[in-house]
Amino acid sequence: MEANKDNILLEHFQKEIWNKVPHVENGVIVNPTPLKDITLDLKECAKKEFNLNLDDKDLHIFGKFDSNLLAGSIKVRPAVNIIHDAITSGRLKSGQTIFEATSGNFGIALGQLTKIGLDVVALVSRKLQEGVFEELRNEKIRIINLDMDICPAPGMKESPNVLAARATAANIRSQLSELGFDPTVFDKASSEVQELLAKQDIINLAKLFAKIYNCFCPEQYDNDMNTEVHRVVTAPEIDQQLHEKGQSLENFRIVCTFGTGGTSGGLSRYITEKYGKKSLHVVFPVGGQDVAGIRTKDKASGLKFYEPDRYAGQHEIDFEQAKRLLKFFVDKGYDMGESSALALYAVMQMANFGGFGGNFIVIVADGIQKYKKNLESSNKKQNRIQVSLQEAASSVGDYDKVIWIHTQYTPKEEGIEMIAKTLGVDKSKIFVPKARDVERLLATQQIPDEINKALEGTHKSLLVCMAGYTSLNAVKVLGSKGITTESLTGGISAISQGKGKQMGELIQVATE
Repeated sequence: MEANKDNILLEHFQKEIWNKVPHVENGVIVNPTPLKDITLDLKECAKKEFNLNLDDKDLHIFGKFDSNLLAGSIKVRPAVNIIHDAITSGRLKSGQTIFEATSGNFGIALGQLTKIGLDVVALVSRKLQEGVFEELRNEKIRIINLDMDICPAPGMKESPNVLAARATAANIRSQLSELGFDPTVFDKASSEVQELLAKQDIINLAKLFAKIYNCFCPEQYDNDMNTEVHRVVTAPEIDQQLHEKGQSLENFRIVCTFGTGGTSGGLSRYITEKYGKKSLHVVFPVGGQDVAGIRTKDKASGLKFYEPDRYAGQHEIDFEQAKRLLKFFVDKGYDMGESSALALYAVMQMANFGGFGGNFIVIVADGIQKYKKNLESSNKKQNRIQVSLQEAASSVGDYDKVIWIHTQYTPKEEGIEMIAKTLGVDKSKIFVPKARDVERLLATQQIPDEINKALEGTHKSLLVCMAGYTSLNAVKVLGSKGITTESLTGGISAISQGKGKQMGELIQVATE
């Protein structure tokens, strides 16, 4: 197929993107990212923030700062190599659109392609931090918002939510139409779309859209080039830099977090092939924690590149503790994101409690810019933004209104009655805006007239959605406008527990 390649596109790609990222030239890695000695700063952080004295520990810690890469993250490496291969093989040409499911960084990396005239459509979870959405928009990426995770939750394949799938499919159809895609093409694949949505399989949904609209999907979660680039470029690059310092990767442990598994897969392969050992440690947040761009261990286990047999160790680390380390290093001037702080905190724990001395390489996968708002807000004393059902019911008199907030569903009369009865409020205090107004609120960060009118003169309102995610996002948007609201943790799902009611009896697909 190489004879069919788009040479003009390839030339632009090489000039604008390829020549600015690490790659092999004449057996040498060019454009390497910095490898910095951060040993003293980690020891200082341990002492000041955690009252841990690591001074007598035989430690040597380097940070591999891929936050310095084009687009600011390690995801540029696989993205650029996958696209380079697609162009040179003739599978990607000028005028085509790229579809991909992303937790943020890979989509932002693909945004570099807009510089050479390619369109990118990213399927993303609405749970992404606003800073990530801002960067996606800044890269001129077109976004399809989804009220679900990119990686399927355990058990979803056994308990598909047909009602949710139908509503989400209708919402996606509308979003695709607004982006200029023919809805009749979508309609022909509607049953397949709903089947994937019922399993929350957004990864394969992106592939399907690329197929039916004659577009291209990088397939980052399944593409072997995701691991290969780290085996043939990233790992040799680190080794090359260590050799320049008179050292070798053979004598270091590498610590990284898990997004798609590409980094851990490629680095572990290199170490095993060259040095015949396992020395890669993979770090996960503890179950239930949401750390930007990476997976908990249970969500990683369903992905192709989760390969525990290749790892020297797996570590589940509390991100709430790692936040203190993140602030310390950012205040020191380091460009380091949430996942990198988690990995570095794991090294601190390994050194202090695990009996690990010696040498570490920590992969600094991305920078702080898109997480700054979250970091700054976590360092300020804020009004409460989430409440449990028990807390809400016990202080229900504090709320002027209870507002349903969702982009796809609306409560039935029975659902409204259950909300009112459980919270102990009159039904007249419950306001249900149009779903399209909620969509506008979250998408544009502007308050539609109907919602604004309902909020006028209120001291504080309680927001209720399906499971607590949409309402929490709405609380943040409204809070930025100076409006005080709180999100009910668990939403109507929490209210319905123990009531003997199926969700289909309480909610319905919104029609406006």
